[in-house]
Amino acid sequence: MRHWLDFLIPPQADFLEVAGQRIPLVLVRHPRARHYLLRLRSDGTARVTIPRGGSLAEGKRFARRNLPWVEEQLRRLPLVNPSLREWRLGSEILFRGELTRIEAAANGEPRIGLGVETVPVSDLDVNLRPLIEAHLQRLAAGELPPRVMEFAARHGLAVRRVTVRSQRTRWGSCSRRGTISLNWRLIQTPPFVRDYILLHELMHLREMNHSARFWRHVEISCPDYRGAERWLKENSKLLRQ
Repeated sequence: MRHWLDFLIPPQADFLEVAGQRIPLVLVRHPRARHYLLRLRSDGTARVTIPRGGSLAEGKRFARRNLPWVEEQLRRLPLVNPSLREWRLGSEILFRGELTRIEAAANGEPRIGLGVETVPVSDLDVNLRPLIEAHLQRLAAGELPPRVMEFAARHGLAVRRVTVRSQRTRWGSCSRRGTISLNWRLIQTPPFVRDYILLHELMHLREMNHSARFWRHVEISCPDYRGAERWLKENSKLLRQ
């Protein structure tokens, strides 16, 4: 049986130069993929899925061989999701539960600052949302799965796999086979809310429902879960952004 760490390979970041603009390229390994796959997400990020046995170098070459397709998709992108708010210098976004201003890094290099995080950019006078979201997704992929496994060990639960995705309707889910799927936007929530979602999904390994018995398990593992629920309801718009 494969160890759980085999499924937690964080995405790697690069960039593509397309039609005079620099767009984020995220390379993600998938153990069940059979071919290299390229898609352009609604946030303007290009994503390459690397199959078992594939390499990051070949993933980058695959993306660059398909630059004409990426350019065509970029032209169509505003029609796909025109409602997304642009993030520019001075914009404020939620990061770890705090309203955080996007600022130019102080050292003079072409980077932007988001709290203690910095993100390299080629142009400060553009919509920074694709670059920042790609960075936040990398943070989530690196932080959320180990936290799940920490809680699982603490509560004596067996987790088969942890994935970090971009769901539009839910913060997380749990399958009967022990797969926990989490929304990368949890990186924008306060730590106590993030932990509540992780524990909520883990408790489904004991009760695959929302019965009174399930909620007792939740309350024992996360006594302040009602406060986290209130925060999620008040900030549910995060899932629709």
